Amino acid sequence: MLATTEEKSSYVSRFERLDGEGPLSSPAWLRAIRRSAFAKFDTLGFPTTRHEEWRYTSVASIARTQFAVGGELVPADLDLSDYTFCEDVCNRLVFVDGRFSAEHSNIVPSTRGVRITNLAQAFDTDPTTVESHLAQHACYENQAFTALNTAMMEDGAFIYVPKGVVVDHPIHVLYWSTAPGEPAACFPRNLIVADVSSQVTLVETYAGSPRSAYFTNAVTELVARDNAVINHYKLGREGVRAYHVGHLQVHQSRDSDVTSQVFTFGGSLVRNDIGAVLDGEGARCTLNGLHMIGGTQHVDNHLRVEHAKPRCDSRELFKGILDGKSRGVFTGRIIVREDAQKTDGKQTNQNLLLSDDAMAYSKPQLEIFADDVKCTHGATIGQVDKDALFYLQSRGLCMETARSVLVYAFASESVGLVKMEPLRKQIERLLFECLPQGHRLADAL
Repeated sequence: MLATTEEKSSYVSRFERLDGEGPLSSPAWLRAIRRSAFAKFDTLGFPTTRHEEWRYTSVASIARTQFAVGGELVPADLDLSDYTFCEDVCNRLVFVDGRFSAEHSNIVPSTRGVRITNLAQAFDTDPTTVESHLAQHACYENQAFTALNTAMMEDGAFIYVPKGVVVDHPIHVLYWSTAPGEPAACFPRNLIVADVSSQVTLVETYAGSPRSAYFTNAVTELVARDNAVINHYKLGREGVRAYHVGHLQVHQSRDSDVTSQVFTFGGSLVRNDIGAVLDGEGARCTLNGLHMIGGTQHVDNHLRVEHAKPRCDSRELFKGILDGKSRGVFTGRIIVREDAQKTDGKQTNQNLLLSDDAMAYSKPQLEIFADDVKCTHGATIGQVDKDALFYLQSRGLCMETARSVLVYAFASESVGLVKMEPLRKQIERLLFECLPQGHRLADAL
């Protein structure tokens, strides 16, 4: 369904401004990409539940809302201590309402050629790298929100790790939305390039005012060249009235190793599109996720892993914990191209329903065009084991504590995969805050 004129009006005015005077509008090649992307969004419009890829997720509330875009917003005096970690050693890029905030950021100058900056600045410092990769991996031809982000992007994180360099400390990119007054929208765009035999750990956090209505449409492109290693985490802590649509696109070369883990706790409507192309022999890709939601929250994780070359491995493990009247959606697709012999892929989706009104939809898929592969997939949707619950109660635990123990046990596999201890502790704290008697369980553990 095409977007109506009313639905597109705020985006049209924003695009016209960017096309003429935005900070990223000067290079001719970028203006061409912007115009192509907006034309594609104009043609596609917002997806509806008639589209198979959006069958269980309605974005009508996003399409109907007139979000303020491109306003002159001044970064507020924010206390972000609850959203940061590794204060002394972590490079941190902070964006407030989509704009880079130098006063909240902490960038340690590198002597080894590592570039950590905002995308607008990178057009001056790294024009060749940006032009080579920006909008080259996250395809917008059939994805309306990616097209909208590509047309509207103004700023985001740019990280480049040179050949052979190992970045010792994590890099944290924090997006905070204040949405003062009327509902507002921002379009973060992140580009991360790890050159040959380099290593880097990156954390993306999306958060905002708990009582404000706002829309975040984010796109991240991760490029791992030969033998590069990237550990990527995405932590969703959006406000309860917020909308979040994110697209992570990974492109891997020979013998590269990329791990991406997404944890979602906040947001009214959250959609995570995750794509990976294993375009080099021997590449390894691991995608994990966990969401814990309640009330009327809706989280949709949509994966597409493409094995394009031989002898590549992929692993996906996504878990959902749903309470109240919440909805969880998982669509996972592994595609094995004709030449991708010796592929080894495994996909698992598990959902735990904590109420009779919560619902989960799961659709794992395999598309295999090669004949020498090993691929499996599976999905489960269930409730708390009554026998296990009875056993814990018989050992003296109350009903709420016993349920919390079992829910934590279900989530602990995903949380335990987080290698960064400060981030793992932050995720555990968020998990305990969602559990009845969670504070007692946290003390006990």
